[in-house]
Amino acid sequence: MIRRSASAAPAAPARRYRVLLVAGEASGDLHGADLLAALRARLPDVEVFGIGGERLREAGMETVADAGEVATVGVTEVVGRLRTLVRAYRTLVRTLRTEPPDLCVLIDFPEFNLRLARAAKRARVPVLYYIGPQVWAWRRGRVRKIARRVDRLAVVFPFEPALYQARLPAVEFVGHPLLDRVTVTRSRGDTLAAHGLDPARRTVLLLPGSRPNEIRSLLPDLLDAVRRLAASGPCQFPLALAHTVPRAEVQDQIRAAGVDVPVIEGDTYNLIAAADLALVTSGTATLECALLECPMVIVYRLSPLTGLLARLLIRGVRHIGMPNIVAGHEVVPELLQGRATGPGIAAEARGILESPARRAAIIGELREVRRQLGRGGAAGRAATIAAELLGAAGG
Repeated sequence: MIRRSASAAPAAPARRYRVLLVAGEASGDLHGADLLAALRARLPDVEVFGIGGERLREAGMETVADAGEVATVGVTEVVGRLRTLVRAYRTLVRTLRTEPPDLCVLIDFPEFNLRLARAAKRARVPVLYYIGPQVWAWRRGRVRKIARRVDRLAVVFPFEPALYQARLPAVEFVGHPLLDRVTVTRSRGDTLAAHGLDPARRTVLLLPGSRPNEIRSLLPDLLDAVRRLAASGPCQFPLALAHTVPRAEVQDQIRAAGVDVPVIEGDTYNLIAAADLALVTSGTATLECALLECPMVIVYRLSPLTGLLARLLIRGVRHIGMPNIVAGHEVVPELLQGRATGPGIAAEARGILESPARRAAIIGELREVRRQLGRGGAAGRAATIAAELLGAAGG
């Protein structure tokens, strides 16, 4: 009779983990896709579902709602998408109650995600928050709420851990995920030539935002600035289109403004690196410009009600643009609310374009901002935390 050794016994099948992931905006979709790829490198069979966009679906996530359908800014802006938000929230809460996943991963999108974190904790599902809420700008009292509802917090700015440490020791600065994303594949001349642009002319790049409401609010003023800048010297004005924004809507506005602005998709980082200046809506694109050392003018406008609430709620933050916040002072100009006008944008742009010394100083400051954002590998470090929460570190 042949006896089998204990070591020869068939291995138990590997457990297939289920993860609920919510990324409610274009940048979250991008960073979520990187996180999912890094997690799958550790746990190839992990099942991921939730809210995401095109990039997360390409990475293999099953979405119950599209990030583009729920992305909003401010109080009055949310009303038009409230039905979609409520439906998605109820679907996910029902799943947490009836078929709880092994882990809930939340990316930015705080108004929705902090409520979902409460439901996850009630269902005894561990919560990882990656790219935490900007409590340093909005409602610092949220730190207590986050500490109650979140098991681990992975933050992407170097000053953030100190804000949480007293109440949530399980906070880790993982570096900024854009450090791995923002790369250039062509020279300036090759990029401009590829899009029919003249390398001998100054290039002012338009980055009008990733949300349709930003396009409607700010693009007319950016195009007015283009008209004024074009009248004062030979410049060219490409527009880098976010994949979440309808091309037809942008082109309609350009035609109505009567300006020459080619709309380009899928080559944003090369265009930023090739530009002499960017006119950019506040958001992720400001950090992309900083990482590529492109001087910029930051613009933003909220609805009047949201703008009033912002002035009442924001404490201790003098700037809205992330390069300025990281630096701790104004590196690049910001034009907000009523100051974000065509004449104002054009004047700030001329001030940079016509002063080589000022432009060089801005580039030097942006280089320091990049240094402060840490090293690459943020998604991998966040995936390691997720694996630890799943009890499967090391895969």
